[in-house]
Amino acid sequence: MKWFLGSALLIGLASTFMFFRVPTAKAPVADERPDIVVIMADDLGYSDLGCYGSEISTPNIDQLAKNGIRYTRFYNTSRCCPTRASLLTGLYNQRAGIGNMTDTEDEPGYLGHLSENSVTIAEVLKSAGYQTAMSGKWHVSNTPGLKDPKEQMKWLNHQTYQPTFSPIEQYPTSRGFDRFYGTIWGVVDFFDPFSLVNGTEPVKEVPKNYYHTDAINDTAASYIRQMAKAKKPFFLYLAENAPHWPLMALPEDIAKYKDTYKAGWDAIRMARYDKMVKAGLIDPKTTPLSPRWGADLKWENNPDKEWDAAAMAVHAAMIDRMDQGIGRVIQALKETGQLENTLIVFLSDNGASNENCTAYGPGFDRPDQTRTGEPIVYDMKKTIMPGKQTSYASIGQRWANVANTPYQFWKAQSYEGGVRTPMIAYWPKGIKMKGGSVSAQMGHVKDFMATFMDLAKAKYPKTYKGHDIMPSQSHSFASSFKGKPTADEPLFNEHFGARYVRYKNWKMVSHSGRDTAWHLYDINKDETELNDLAASHPTEVAQLTTRWHQWAEDNFVYPKP
Repeated sequence: MKWFLGSALLIGLASTFMFFRVPTAKAPVADERPDIVVIMADDLGYSDLGCYGSEISTPNIDQLAKNGIRYTRFYNTSRCCPTRASLLTGLYNQRAGIGNMTDTEDEPGYLGHLSENSVTIAEVLKSAGYQTAMSGKWHVSNTPGLKDPKEQMKWLNHQTYQPTFSPIEQYPTSRGFDRFYGTIWGVVDFFDPFSLVNGTEPVKEVPKNYYHTDAINDTAASYIRQMAKAKKPFFLYLAENAPHWPLMALPEDIAKYKDTYKAGWDAIRMARYDKMVKAGLIDPKTTPLSPRWGADLKWENNPDKEWDAAAMAVHAAMIDRMDQGIGRVIQALKETGQLENTLIVFLSDNGASNENCTAYGPGFDRPDQTRTGEPIVYDMKKTIMPGKQTSYASIGQRWANVANTPYQFWKAQSYEGGVRTPMIAYWPKGIKMKGGSVSAQMGHVKDFMATFMDLAKAKYPKTYKGHDIMPSQSHSFASSFKGKPTADEPLFNEHFGARYVRYKNWKMVSHSGRDTAWHLYDINKDETELNDLAASHPTEVAQLTTRWHQWAEDNFVYPKP
């Protein structure tokens, strides 16, 4: 018995020592990587937000700016689908396959859809364990119309049905997004959008009270609530359609601005400029207000001032409604406990549009009737007030120039009014700069890829789904969240002949169609591009020309279709 007790004691002690020596399983470490939300407006002007100088009510976006960073030298690629391609892939848009629009063309830079040799942010982050979702405007896949124009018009009018709007392999759910609700094509009727899908299924009908801006923002909020239940971070891409033409808004939103724009182009533009100076967004010494476009016509002599004031009121209403929806997205982040560790970035895909969409008339992506057969009017005489579903209209050149205060020109041009975007970054847990800071850190839409990879600890692949992937052209600006500048890189652009190169203190730019010669500006001293130095600096012009052509050759700008 003594032996038994002794042995038992020894065995017990040995077991105890073994217990302490065996390593215990580690408790799972919480994933502290941030959720990431990208919100991109469509055809929003540089000064169209309250926090960038506007009279438009954007309190939710303004709060992001008040508690985050506003960037003053951030660049897009001057048009909808090229900017989306560059943002999603971390490449210049030609490398991503969309040098022009979404027509199917044979050259590598002009595929009209995201190249199979590119990867999207969603694909990269999904590989790193992120959930992914998108709500809104896709516009980076081929948009083949029907051969018969009459059948195309019936399709646009929701009077016939097609199972797909682009090849399914080009849809968001084939490019890394777990969830998608939105439009595949670009232009939409805000009350009854064409090319609307849920995942890959066409949405055949919408409710009577449908308004697209509300729908995509509420869907984004719903996605947040769903994804917050998992213990994995998420990436949400919210691609707004507002305030892209046609001018369509809800009556209660339009009513807020019914008198605002009766003051006219000059008064609104000057008020915005003064507000921007006071906010520290611009320095009047380096950024004087550029001459107003079309200044030969005074507001008091404008025969269409009632219509023009109403048009800008609808533009403002569309932005106001977008901000309301973004407020609900932010609320969803609060309610689910995600807001503190969510990076939210807000920007625009290009400057405000100077297009007269009325002159385009119906066709391709523009209907001529509502679903119920009411005619849609393209009124060139400005006799029908804009805002309703039955009117196709846009703000035009002079208001676009106001929206892009203080810069010149607009969408599709490579001057600052076309390519410089408001950009806000908000992240309570990760941004160490003082709330409301203004940053002159230069950046480009292609730089989101590297920035998000930094934060997500993700790796950029050399191959993906059997395809060799082009090297990333993205540069992280994550250090700017801590007030540490990153090196400014040379930037380039080309779109339908409009082009620029920005290198060190120089920017060389040319217009498309109007004046195709190169113009040279000491851009850090002349932000509004008023003093052309090309004639007095031929050496710099020659060097920058060589640099731009080398970039164009390397990035599939040539050969053009």
